Amino acid sequence: MEILPQLLVGVFISAAASLLGVFAILKRMSLAGDALSHVALPGIALALFLKIDPFLGALAFLFFSAFGIWILEYRTKLSVDTIVGVFFTASLAAGALFIPELEILEALFGDIGKLTSSDILISVFLSLALILVLLSVHKKLALHMVSQDLASSIGISTKRLEFIFLMLFSLGVALGIKFIGALLMGALIIVPAAAAKNISRSLNSFMIFSVAFGILSAIFGVYFASIYNLPPGPIFILTGTAIFILSFIGRGILKN
Repeated sequence: MEILPQLLVGVFISAAASLLGVFAILKRMSLAGDALSHVALPGIALALFLKIDPFLGALAFLFFSAFGIWILEYRTKLSVDTIVGVFFTASLAAGALFIPELEILEALFGDIGKLTSSDILISVFLSLALILVLLSVHKKLALHMVSQDLASSIGISTKRLEFIFLMLFSLGVALGIKFIGALLMGALIIVPAAAAKNISRSLNSFMIFSVAFGILSAIFGVYFASIYNLPPGPIFILTGTAIFILSFIGRGILKN
């Protein structure tokens, strides 16, 4: 597969995931992306068994799990992280049992080189749709995550907003699994956003820096992976981590 289609997919998916990461950090659910990515494993296993696109199986399980998390959050006193943790452990165990051994590495680390033309179009379209929907509700979402009581007092339906965010989060995770794999998907969402938080002074700058860092990491990941015939996921994470360290150093310099 040529590098340009890989770059296109990587850039759009990373932009969407990095934007999601901003709100995941605001909601203090930084590890939820990692946990939810493992929820997709039984869906991938079922799709492989039925000989259909693994993305569809992953997406179906992620949407189902997100709906379950949303219901339980409002019917119990448990935090989102706790509920996600329950789904995570059960799904990881089921996925480990049922995913064929030959497919386990691709499920865990992704393989962007196997994307077809239709996969590329779908990935780009869904990533763009995710970004547009998230941007359309980002102010309400930010207010909701700062104070649910304040958001409710001005007429924002916090329950509906929470549902929208969980669905978008699930879509972002499903898209990222093909690019970076279930094992590293959490980092695709969190690392660029964490780096952006170090140097951001407003919500807008937080979002812009996060997307920029995600895109930069994706470009490095895909480019060096194509040169050295390596999976792009680990290179993406290492690049993102390097950016995080530089942003941390930069924050210290700006304070001084």
